[in-house]
Amino acid sequence: MAYTQHPLPNPAQSPAHPLIAFLFLALSMSLAGSYVALSKPLVLALPVLLLAWIRFGIGAVAMVSWLKKPPQEAPVSHATHRLVFLESLFGNFLFSICMLYGVSMTSAVSAGIILASIPAVVALMSWWWLGERISPRVAMAIACAALGLSLLSLSKQELTIQSGQGLEANFLQNKRFWGNLLVFGAVLCEAAYAVIGKKLIGVLSPKRITALINLWGLALSTPVGIYLALRFDFGAVSWSTWALVLFYGLAASVGTVWLWMTGLQTVPAAKAGVFTVMLPISAALVGVLVLGETLGGLQLLALAIALLGVLLATLPTRTGAITAKTAEKSNSLQ
Repeated sequence: MAYTQHPLPNPAQSPAHPLIAFLFLALSMSLAGSYVALSKPLVLALPVLLLAWIRFGIGAVAMVSWLKKPPQEAPVSHATHRLVFLESLFGNFLFSICMLYGVSMTSAVSAGIILASIPAVVALMSWWWLGERISPRVAMAIACAALGLSLLSLSKQELTIQSGQGLEANFLQNKRFWGNLLVFGAVLCEAAYAVIGKKLIGVLSPKRITALINLWGLALSTPVGIYLALRFDFGAVSWSTWALVLFYGLAASVGTVWLWMTGLQTVPAAKAGVFTVMLPISAALVGVLVLGETLGGLQLLALAIALLGVLLATLPTRTGAITAKTAEKSNSLQ
């Protein structure tokens, strides 16, 4: 299904150089990987759905001024309202639930291998829904991302499940199966988030998209959030945990989304999808630097291959360089 890009509502907000857009995309996914890793102690302290509700509440307070429609922005159509809702449903609400529950039910190796499919799924969705062409270099970048993250995952020690018979063994096998399924659900949600965001960025500013999808996330999580809050002992949560909750809310609801939407203004969704490789890479680095995990030679090789994929996707092509030089020469003659 072909997609026609609409003029941006405010071109002045677009990154001035493609490398800046690439930087925004990489920072967005790196920030996402960091809060995914650091959210592990939060899930132990608060129920997942209560944590999600608090996160959206923090974002709503921080972005209340972003909800106002800019003067140059056209009125939001019913179709755009539906896309905003779907962006929040898949990219904010369901992604968080699938990822947090899924990782808790399966092994780190299985989750990492499944996450390695994000760039490929984004590229396929972009081709199917937006009509974007997958260039050979982007295809090679996707392959590097998948290979690098697979090596990264396989280099970790998988949680061992002792073999056995009876109900306990069946329960553990079924738990891992559903955990893997939930992580793949998170992959589909992340891919839908990237593709729908490309359609939204043509009609809404990055700040307004960020605020609106967060507001929908707050609405979706409020019923269960209030129910859990009335039964939860908030006094048992330490101040250090609340500080981490504040970081999680600001990073997940504000920083990650705004950086991603701003980068998407000038980068095709298929190419932007390659930068999702930074999510598990960032999570691994946070594990090493903050949580005290070790990083071996195979893991370093995996990181290098994954980053090579990012370079393949971002370095200018010869055709692009010639076009840029021609445009610069034409401008100088005018």
